[in-house]
Amino acid sequence: MPEPGVPLERQGFLTLGTYDGADPAPGHEYLLREIVLGEELGFDSVWLRHRHFQSGISSPIAILAAASQRTSRIEFGTAVTPLGWENPLRYAEDLGTVDVLSGGRMNPGLSVGPPIHWDDVKAGLYPDTADVEDLTYHRVERLLAMLRGEPVSTFSGVDGIESFSDYVQPRSPGLADRVWYGGGSRRSVRWAGEQGLAMLTSNVIQTEGHDLGDDASRVFPLIQAEQIQLFRSVHPLGAAARVSQGLVVIPTDSATADQRARYAAFVEHRTPRTAVAHGPRQMLYARDLIGTSEEIAEALYANPAFREVREVVWALPFTFEHEDYVQILTDMATKLGPALGWSPR
Repeated sequence: MPEPGVPLERQGFLTLGTYDGADPAPGHEYLLREIVLGEELGFDSVWLRHRHFQSGISSPIAILAAASQRTSRIEFGTAVTPLGWENPLRYAEDLGTVDVLSGGRMNPGLSVGPPIHWDDVKAGLYPDTADVEDLTYHRVERLLAMLRGEPVSTFSGVDGIESFSDYVQPRSPGLADRVWYGGGSRRSVRWAGEQGLAMLTSNVIQTEGHDLGDDASRVFPLIQAEQIQLFRSVHPLGAAARVSQGLVVIPTDSATADQRARYAAFVEHRTPRTAVAHGPRQMLYARDLIGTSEEIAEALYANPAFREVREVVWALPFTFEHEDYVQILTDMATKLGPALGWSPR
């Protein structure tokens, strides 16, 4: 196994927080326990992904508020919050509240654009304003201004016995400096870099006009590496700009035979989609990595995009059971991370 030039500095994990739609409470509780376990294992961060109209976490900010009261160190993130689902002013209040509750541990990860199934949900989401809602990068800029404490209201002062500010409360200093953007195209990573944001890159990107040949999965890491380089080339911090890579990795060091068989079936089912581009935006999916931690580490060191980063947020595979996530997280912290030069906090 090749040795890394520089040790992996930060290791986090991302989860959907799936649950039984007919009985959602146990799944939410299991998720909170997994976050606590992540802190105990020394993970640097945990990130939650939004799922609307599905049996996955629809309100990460509420879950992280609860998790802030069960943990003291692990950082929180959203990967990502599609701002098309949110009112930036109200979301700024929620983010500020969770950052205060957690002692400054919140890392908002954002994206823009119309929500998925826009034509089906827009009447419920924006019954009177769907056709005029600004779902562009300007929505992020509005949120950033609010997090920085810039004036929003035209009134400040005392009204009767109540005092009002003209900026969003609570304001948590430093929160605006911890905003990440989920980029998967040249346009998005360039914009994020020019704004001075941190960058989340995942297992889904755009082809960017590359010749994919007979197997797109071989081209994926090359495109991703180019996007990371572009991001840093326009970022005010240059090479020091923060970038986190997110891939689905499944270490099997301590897995049972039954777990290994189910994990392998999961990966086998998903692998064909990585060979071709999908949809009008020609989206590419990265291959899931499964095997011992040494095998996964060797594959990562051969990945040009991984060699560009010093931070990772591993995506936990969905549809597995709580016991499976305990095994995977434990192997990530005790086997995979150390194989990549990472040390638990």
